[in-house]
Amino acid sequence: MLSGLEILGLASSAVGAGAINAVAGGGTLLTFPTLLAFGTTPVMANATSTLALVLGTSGGLFGNRQHLPAIRPWLKRFLPVSLIGGLIGSALLTHTSNQVFAKLVPFLILFATLLFLAQGFFRRFAGSHLNDPAVENPAHIGGAILFQFAVSIYGGYFGAGIGILMLATLGFIGMHNIYEMNTLKTSLGFLINVMAAVWFIAAGLIDWPRVAVMTVGAVAGYYLGSHYSQRIPQARIRQIITAIGFIISGVTFYQEFGR
Repeated sequence: MLSGLEILGLASSAVGAGAINAVAGGGTLLTFPTLLAFGTTPVMANATSTLALVLGTSGGLFGNRQHLPAIRPWLKRFLPVSLIGGLIGSALLTHTSNQVFAKLVPFLILFATLLFLAQGFFRRFAGSHLNDPAVENPAHIGGAILFQFAVSIYGGYFGAGIGILMLATLGFIGMHNIYEMNTLKTSLGFLINVMAAVWFIAAGLIDWPRVAVMTVGAVAGYYLGSHYSQRIPQARIRQIITAIGFIISGVTFYQEFGR
């Protein structure tokens, strides 16, 4: 039986995680440590967090539904590798330790944040072809699909910061509307986590009472984050995403190397 304090803590962390994921990504860094704090084992905490957030993604998709038609061509390109990568990553989690990979997380998030911060400069430096969709450039498409496959494996394995990784590469392949980028990022994250969640359920790694509480919070957080972020200018959204990336990176560096 969950205590009132635990219900409040789990729900609050899920609301915050949903809102962060709707804007940039990294909400796992709220839900995962909260579950650990309430006594959930690490692997089960990761699995439970994944399922709660993937169910909550429906709120983010609903809030961004007007952008779905625009991102449908990109979604078709990234869908296969996202599903396959998410399945591979979740299988790796249930068969290997996450200690080594966890040490890479701060570097991955920092690198992605720097990429996202510098994408405008590199787009101008590379030339005007990056202002158009990358459909006519197979090299751009192939590189983006390969990168998405790697991100999907990581997403199935642990997943913190995959939104920032995806936003970085979407900017470099020619997407420039931050709301469409967020919608595509949320959709791809949903696909990755669906595959991981199915694997975790089959492996018996879900804490069902806790996932029920967190799902309610995640739905609310995703919807609020995706809905109200669209009332803020795109430049401000980019600043928020960059700030979130640096904060998450700093927290994970401290967790892994500062103690």
